[in-house]
Amino acid sequence: MAEPQLRRWRWPALVLAAVALVLAAGVAVFWDDLQRNALDPKLPFQTYKPTRAPDYAQRKAWYLMPTDPSSVGAASPAADIFFLSPTTYDGGEQWNAPIDDRKGGKLFERAMAPNYAGPFVRVGRIFAPRYRQASLYTELTLREDAVAAREFAYGDVAQAFDFYLSHYNQGRPFILVGVEQGGTLGSRLLTDAVAANPAVQGRLVAAYLVETVVPADAAPIPPCVRKGQTGCLAAWVSAFAGELGRGQVLSERPLAWDAEGQLVTLNGRTPLCFNPILGVVTDAPAPARLNLGAANATRLEWDARPAFLARQVGAQCKAGVLEVSEPKSGVFKRTGSWADRRKVPPYNLFYGDLEADALARVAALTHR
Repeated sequence: MAEPQLRRWRWPALVLAAVALVLAAGVAVFWDDLQRNALDPKLPFQTYKPTRAPDYAQRKAWYLMPTDPSSVGAASPAADIFFLSPTTYDGGEQWNAPIDDRKGGKLFERAMAPNYAGPFVRVGRIFAPRYRQASLYTELTLREDAVAAREFAYGDVAQAFDFYLSHYNQGRPFILVGVEQGGTLGSRLLTDAVAANPAVQGRLVAAYLVETVVPADAAPIPPCVRKGQTGCLAAWVSAFAGELGRGQVLSERPLAWDAEGQLVTLNGRTPLCFNPILGVVTDAPAPARLNLGAANATRLEWDARPAFLARQVGAQCKAGVLEVSEPKSGVFKRTGSWADRRKVPPYNLFYGDLEADALARVAALTHR
């Protein structure tokens, strides 16, 4: 009796198992598309009503700024840092993040600020504006709506920079730091700022555009080709060796600003590639023994100096992409949700290198 019953249920069970496997395989194949679709606001940008604009005269419009931003004394650092945050907003409801987005603000405080603004704490006074950043979704599609959202975000950044220059800079040397989306906006900012006032470039120590595609043949300012050079651009986009092909890396960051202020595809052009370990734009290899210190500063108190792990990675520019060797320590692993893994990592493999490079360029410009 028992054996015929088992036989009767065996085929339905096998069919159900096969259906489950097919469904699982389908979900795996289309998982990226499903996740992208979940982040799509699903309304045209032309009919989208943006959230309220920031007022940069108010402290709450800044992630980071000195206690008294208008006061510069003998004990003040020699330079300022204007820092543009990477993407912290996934999308789904809005094309552009609200200024008071709590989840994005916590991500900035927990991971983005300590890992990417942190290397510049000992270099200068840090000014980091909040802006209605385009969502992560806008970086995963070439739709006109997404491009419009990124252009909209630039309006806030340009306004913040103008306010900083007119109220807080006081003619001081400054460094522009932009990471990922913030770096893309920083590239446009350089073009517009230098065109409007060439004297601005004379006060620029350097611009560090991290994980940012800038066409090498259309850089807004000269690239950093010498140690200690000032008024220059250090931009790069990276991938771990053997993990991603150049085409896939660049397809994930497909847009750059052209001379007319429009977001365009690279169209086969090679990006500028600065090697943070060597401190210059070059195709020469940088062995891991030269790496001054990688750091995972996530969850550290703001301006706390993280423990450096030296000689973690080597790096070399290849066809415009910085190929980075696999880190030796397990603390440098991407974690989190599907969306989190498409943002910049919650660590900085070149923390010590960037700090030393920025200090040297400030010293060269100020003769301190």
